[in-house]
Amino acid sequence: MSTPSRVELTEMGAAHIAASAARQATWRRLLRLRWGVGAAVVLLLIIASATVAPLIAPYDPLAVDIRHRLSPPAWMDRGTAEHLLGTDQVGRDLLARMIYGGRVSLVVGVAAVIISATIGVLLGLSAGYFGGNTDWTIMTLINVMLTFPFVLLALAVIAVLGPNLVNMIIVLGVAGWPIYARVVRAETLAIREREFVLAGRALGMGHVRLVFRQIVPNLVSTIVVIATLQVAQVIILESFLSFLGLGVQPPTPAWGNMLGEGRVYMLNSWWIATFPGLAIFVTTLVINLMGNALRDWLDPHLKL
Repeated sequence: MSTPSRVELTEMGAAHIAASAARQATWRRLLRLRWGVGAAVVLLLIIASATVAPLIAPYDPLAVDIRHRLSPPAWMDRGTAEHLLGTDQVGRDLLARMIYGGRVSLVVGVAAVIISATIGVLLGLSAGYFGGNTDWTIMTLINVMLTFPFVLLALAVIAVLGPNLVNMIIVLGVAGWPIYARVVRAETLAIREREFVLAGRALGMGHVRLVFRQIVPNLVSTIVVIATLQVAQVIILESFLSFLGLGVQPPTPAWGNMLGEGRVYMLNSWWIATFPGLAIFVTTLVINLMGNALRDWLDPHLKL
């Protein structure tokens, strides 16, 4: 077995130093993005609690107990340790309903964003790559969608299809794609004139291969950042629709309909509406913080 030469040892040492410097740079960037990292940890806790809701929820979220209706949180007078966050107007445990309600909000947010991103990215790529009449048609459709009030769209669709979880996801997904289409179109217009795309076209690559092998990889970071920020917006819109009675229907727990049910009792039993509202606020806040950090992390123009 031959021993490494001096040149090889020097190269190994240089590689080790470069790897160590890269790790230190990564840790420095994470430290500067500490708010985003902390938000990601909180979001993971929220997702984990929603995922294992049957294991950690203290009660059945649909179980009614009239004897303990409108019980205050445990730290208030007349509050009990059996119901840490109190109970609602029919005696259902508020903590259990909060945990299960997170499932609805997260599922709606992720599913609607997947639908929006799929539609918007495909249309944006088509408009930016082909241009001409295709671009004009898609941009006209985008302008129509942006000028059409979201509430009217939701009312029209849900009035025809009925208020339920699937229909709400469809409404939110269809309403959210224009932002993806506009951003992707603008990026595609610039990327399609780059040297590597022109070289691929000169080599005889087909349109599909050029778009999905050459252009889309350069758009992944932009799409991911938009999708992350859109999840927070969709959660707020889901809560808004559920608050109006157009979303998830009682007794299924959802933060929006819990907030709507609790507004009648705000003066005497503030906790029924306050805790769902705080859950919506905290979840959307940490998603936005994580989205901003992710944007700074992925943006090559920002040297953190």
